[in-house]
Amino acid sequence: MKKLTPSQLLAQKNKLPLLDVRTPAEYEHAHIPGAINLPLFSNEERVVIGTLYKKQGKDKAVEKGLEFVGPKLAGFVKRAKKLAVDKEIMLHCWRGGMRSGSMAWLFETAGLRPNVLEGGYKAYRRLLHKTFSERKLNLKILGGKTGSGKTLILHALQNKGAQIIDLEGLANHKGSSFGAIGEEPQPSTEFFENLLFENILQLDPKQTIWVENESRGIGTVYIPEGFWKQMQKAPLYQISIPKEERLQILTQMYTGKDPAILQAAFERIKKKLGGQNLKLALEALQKGDYKTAADIALFYYDKAYTYSFENNPTPNIQMFDFDFFDADRIADRLLKV
Repeated sequence: MKKLTPSQLLAQKNKLPLLDVRTPAEYEHAHIPGAINLPLFSNEERVVIGTLYKKQGKDKAVEKGLEFVGPKLAGFVKRAKKLAVDKEIMLHCWRGGMRSGSMAWLFETAGLRPNVLEGGYKAYRRLLHKTFSERKLNLKILGGKTGSGKTLILHALQNKGAQIIDLEGLANHKGSSFGAIGEEPQPSTEFFENLLFENILQLDPKQTIWVENESRGIGTVYIPEGFWKQMQKAPLYQISIPKEERLQILTQMYTGKDPAILQAAFERIKKKLGGQNLKLALEALQKGDYKTAADIALFYYDKAYTYSFENNPTPNIQMFDFDFFDADRIADRLLKV
C-alpha cells in the first residue's frame, strides 16, 4: 500500500481511478470531482456502527463492521479490478483511517496496488482552502447589468483562447431570483468549492483568467472567502449595451419556460418591485408577453446593480459602452485591454 499526499493524488487523477469509500450520503454531499463511490458501509450501517462505538466501544463496533462487510468483499474486489489501471488504483475515506486502510488491505490481498490518500478527504479540503487563500490569480472581472449577456461573452472569450472560470456554470444558477430556471439542482457549497478548486488547478495562474462579476452568494452556494477576496481586488471591466438588446437576451432566455416558475420568481422579489409592478408582470406572463415582464424585472435589478456598482471596492474599474450586442465582437475588444 502506497500513501499519497493530496497534491500527489491530484497529479495522478487523470491517469488512475479514484475510489471514495465513504457512505453514499457523504459522497452525495460533496466529493473529489471524478471520484467513484464504492462505499464500505451503507448510510444505515454507518449509523449502527457509530452508535455501537459510542455505547459499547471500539471492539463491538469493529465486530459489527466486519459482519456488515463480509458478504461484500468479493464484490469490492471485482469492481476494483474492473476499474484499476495495470492493477493500480487510488482510494480515500474521510480521514485516511480504518475504512480506506481496510479496503486497501483487501485490494492488496487480491493482487492490486492500492494508493491511499494520507489524511483522507479532510486533507484534500485543507489543501483546497490553502490554495484559495495563497495562490495568486491574475483575475479580470467582467461586469454589466442584468441581461448584458455576460455569460455569452465569457464563453466567447474562452472560444478565442482565453482562460475563464464560469462560476454560474459551476453553481448551476444564474445568480438572481430567476437564476435556477432551466438549471440542474445546485450542488452543496462544499462541492461547489471542490469544482472551483479543480477548475483553478487546470489554469495558468500567471495568465489572465476572466470571471463574471457575482455577488458572493450564487443561489444557495457561496464563493469561498479566499477566492472572493481576490475577485474584489481584481480590475473590473464594466460593459454596457442598449436596454433593448438586454430585453431581447432575457426574452430569449425565458420564453417557453413554465409560467408558474416565472411567476414564483417574480413573487420572490415582490417587496422590491412593489405590488403594482408585480401585478403588471404577472398579467404580462399570462398573456405570453415575456418582453414586458422582463422590462418590469429590470426595474428592480437595475436599481440593485447600480447600488452594488457604486459601492464596489474594486480599485480599478474600466467602462466599455457598446451600441450593439455581439458576444464575439465584445470579446475581441476586451482581449485588447
